[in-house]
Amino acid sequence: MANFLFLTQLITMHKINIKKLAVCVALAAGLGGCSKYLDVNTDPNRPTQPTINGILAACTQNTGLNVQRVANITNYYVQYFASPNANSPTDIYDRVDFSGTWRLLYDNMADIYDLQQLATQLNSTHHLGMAKILMAINLSMTTNLWGDAPFSEALAGTNLSPKYDKAQDLHARCIQLLDEGILEMRKNPTVVVTPGADFLHGANRINWIRTAFTIKARLLNQLSKTPLYNANEVLSAVDSGYTAAAQEARVTVFTLRNPWATVARNNAALVLDGWLSSNIINSMNGQRFGYVDPRIRRFTDTTRFGDFRGTRNGVGRSGTGTNREECYLTTNGYYSADAAPLFVATFEELEMIEAEAALRANSRTRAYTAYQAGIRLHMDKLGIAAAPRDAYLAQAKVNPGQAALTLRDVFREKYLVTFLQPVAWDDARRSNYDYEGFQLPASALLSSGIRRLDYPSTEQSLNASRVPTVAALTDRLWWDQ
Repeated sequence: MANFLFLTQLITMHKINIKKLAVCVALAAGLGGCSKYLDVNTDPNRPTQPTINGILAACTQNTGLNVQRVANITNYYVQYFASPNANSPTDIYDRVDFSGTWRLLYDNMADIYDLQQLATQLNSTHHLGMAKILMAINLSMTTNLWGDAPFSEALAGTNLSPKYDKAQDLHARCIQLLDEGILEMRKNPTVVVTPGADFLHGANRINWIRTAFTIKARLLNQLSKTPLYNANEVLSAVDSGYTAAAQEARVTVFTLRNPWATVARNNAALVLDGWLSSNIINSMNGQRFGYVDPRIRRFTDTTRFGDFRGTRNGVGRSGTGTNREECYLTTNGYYSADAAPLFVATFEELEMIEAEAALRANSRTRAYTAYQAGIRLHMDKLGIAAAPRDAYLAQAKVNPGQAALTLRDVFREKYLVTFLQPVAWDDARRSNYDYEGFQLPASALLSSGIRRLDYPSTEQSLNASRVPTVAALTDRLWWDQ
């Protein structure tokens, strides 16, 4: 119940810096200045300064929600999802305006900036550490979608035309923020963090530190195509990351339900959404590899034909969309049930990062152990019984042996354990979409896989002089060369 009280408090009290500035600008000419206008409407019985734990509640929950919001874009590019409509812009790599996602990311980063400022004023070490880690998570998603982005001049609410920082600098800043956050979390707490205000870890500082190291391992591993990559640095971060699934960063309290469950319910109401691509379905139903992945029943339900059928990206649905001819998210799924957790980072992802980095470091025993552990952890999380789990792990394709394990094996299996996670698109780009059976969408507007997003229309209209030019959506970000 405490969690909902914090959400209510945030709705009634918290004002984001950018929004305050916009109000001031709009009112200044006609009302003789923002502060005077706001003074007239001050309610002496209602506090205007949100509590630090109140801001934390909003920042932690919205970080989880932003992971889902970003994934709802990238799911189409990695072909977890396919549109039920033919030639849908998200399917065929058209230039799509994602102003809404941009705004939600920056709204949360503005709140996190406020949290950081208030934590500094109150000398709260743990709130400050959490703010830095949260900022790294949201900023990394932003720059991994768009590349260069406003940051150093963007969050204080004093600059209406902030400069775009270089993407490589933003990536380095994310790692720096994680390191700074870890240092703050290791200090003795100076202000109490209310467990109910922390939607990710319930004020467990050890788990915050492990999450920071897990995200750090992810970001360091993302550099695999650059001269900056250092497998041993990745493995060092892995060593301080998760050691149990109970430590994972996840949101489990929502104002209504898990947003993937809303997607699933939309289908039941004939608002078609969350349709699964033939790529992900064929990777699991036995068609592509000759064996059935038992996790498919935890991703979706069978069709009315008693089998699993996906939708080809760009083609659209083959049936009416109302009679279960194809697969989509349902409330029976592990990730799309009403009370399902919303993950920010997982133990199985970390094991796959370890497997990749260990292979690159020529530590085959460690790589093979981590590879198998990642698959097993994911199976166990989804509630797969031991017998089908072990039968899957015994398949020759899945279990090539320590000496024969390849990076392609790791990427193939990681594609499954990061289902509905934004990091899957980072991996697809790093591997040059080298997944067995992966096809460009039908009627694709690009001749190769999409590599980046176009800048949103809001930026192109409000900050036009600063927005970089995007020649094509095949332009590769700096780490994807």
